Amino acid sequence: MYFLYNFAPDCKQEVKSFHVFCTKKSSEIMSIPEKIQEPRNVDLAAAGRGVWLVKVPKYLQERWEKNKSTKTEVGKMRITRSRFPGQKPKVTFTIDEELAKGSPGEMPIPREHNMILTGLGNQNLVVFSQTPVTVKQESSSGSVDVVASDRIAVEGKVIQRADCQPDKTISYMNLKRKQLEIKNKPQREVIQITKVVPMYKPVNNHVHNAPSSDKNKVEKRLREDKEKVMDILFNAFEKHQYYNVKDLVTLTKQPITYLKEILKEICTYNMKAPHRNMWELKPEYRHYKEQQSSG
Repeated sequence: MYFLYNFAPDCKQEVKSFHVFCTKKSSEIMSIPEKIQEPRNVDLAAAGRGVWLVKVPKYLQERWEKNKSTKTEVGKMRITRSRFPGQKPKVTFTIDEELAKGSPGEMPIPREHNMILTGLGNQNLVVFSQTPVTVKQESSSGSVDVVASDRIAVEGKVIQRADCQPDKTISYMNLKRKQLEIKNKPQREVIQITKVVPMYKPVNNHVHNAPSSDKNKVEKRLREDKEKVMDILFNAFEKHQYYNVKDLVTLTKQPITYLKEILKEICTYNMKAPHRNMWELKPEYRHYKEQQSSG
């Protein structure tokens, strides 16, 4: 998270956050496809002001965001210039004591921070701010604030970049330890139940198993009289010469062991192609109906 510092003459700073853009060459800008928008006026009153672009820790940014409506001063910065020429000044930042403690239940954050100054290189950074402008609009329910347009202004030019780093104090170490504990905490935990929970009582058979149990239920077949079963088989073999044992079980509705006993008496089991594993009436039973009709 980057914040911009604007220094007042009395060395007290005011912290603001803005959108940061890096200026590019005209040829690069023309090559970027952008939507055509209406031209707007840009406020250039603060274009010559110098600002600092500072990278701050995440916990500091979150604490500022929570208290931005109640706290106007977030801390104080001290710049100590070196006695030796050519050396960078020492810059320290001390956060407000009440802001560092936080609200009840929050982890306190370190107060002392060092600013590590870095150069801009070949970058040319300019800060823009975009503020919505509201107007009163009359309606049936009364006056309502409506966003008419956005005010765009240049807040300054970045003259210095810095990295805000906390001192390695006990407060900082406790904060990092707490962050690691929260990060490594498993999302799911096994807890021991101290009292009986009715919804966890074991059941004999679950509801989702009911359809499968009905499907797997085999219909119990009762043995019929042997003569009756043989009549059913003779009538079936009058229609077709060869039958599979499964088809005969379906036709007679008899147990397969009982049916095979009867089939062995009146039928022959084919072991060769083309009617392999199929039953056929024995020769003496093949024309029994003609013999009965001729007699």
